[in-house]
Amino acid sequence: MEISSLSTDGSPRIDGESPEHVEMLAAADTALPPIMVHRRTGRVIDGMHRLRAAMLTGRTTIAVRFFDGTEEDAFVLAVKSNIAHGLPLSAADRRRAAGRIMATHPRWSDRMIASVVGTSARTVAEIRRDAGAAGAGEPTRIGRDGRVRPVDVSEGRRLAHDMIVRDPGLSLRQVARAAGISPETVRDVRHRMLRGEDPVPAPRPRTLVERGADRRAEPAGKAAAPCGTEPPPAVVMKRLRADPALRLNENGRDLLRLLDIHTVRLEDWNRIIESVPPHRLETVAQLARSCADKWSEIASRIESNASHLAG
Repeated sequence: MEISSLSTDGSPRIDGESPEHVEMLAAADTALPPIMVHRRTGRVIDGMHRLRAAMLTGRTTIAVRFFDGTEEDAFVLAVKSNIAHGLPLSAADRRRAAGRIMATHPRWSDRMIASVVGTSARTVAEIRRDAGAAGAGEPTRIGRDGRVRPVDVSEGRRLAHDMIVRDPGLSLRQVARAAGISPETVRDVRHRMLRGEDPVPAPRPRTLVERGADRRAEPAGKAAAPCGTEPPPAVVMKRLRADPALRLNENGRDLLRLLDIHTVRLEDWNRIIESVPPHRLETVAQLARSCADKWSEIASRIESNASHLAG
């Protein structure tokens, strides 16, 4: 197909293509796979870097495969293709794509959209809530398996609870079909019953980002309300150390080492403080205060980044 006849509008990449990746493809000795093009509009769905590489080498034609669906589905395919192979989309690209897809496919579930954009269902739910996206008030959504399920499963959980009480021998699938919820949700209801808990979980506590935003919005001089839902630092550190996104790269490991220093127990801190010699008390105090200021600045920048991503 003639390169001049192709459209490059509507890419899911906010900052466009990577020049380094284009040059790498242009220098490749092997033939590159055909790009994917929306037949009706001529828009490139997948293969922008391959297209730029062909243009860089002076070619005027390129091999293509056609897609005959709608423009909305073409964008979904573009996002999904750029998650599966090639140069991955950035986190910002994925968030923007999630917002666009939930606007064009309002009845898709959070998990369905998350599977397309390569992020978590919780992140998609936050984007939907913050953006007030279309379909946020829909009573049902379409899941990854194509089945339609209610958004609020509270009534389904209660119905499942009543069915299990009446007939404990019912299978998970039997209860799920009758209550309109998934077998895994029925399993959770059954486990909650065995533990003596309510079949409907309590609302999820707000995230640290949300609480941080509230604190920043309070008038000066007003103390933040105490919150007992945050786990102790030792528990938080254990979770962070188990996160591959941190422990499998050098910068992440540096951050873990720095944070780990501050999880010292109170009695150990007292011992350390008492060991400071009298002639160094003022110096150490000043240095500690400087470190505290630096950590406060780091915390503010991290919260700012989190708020930016949430927006």
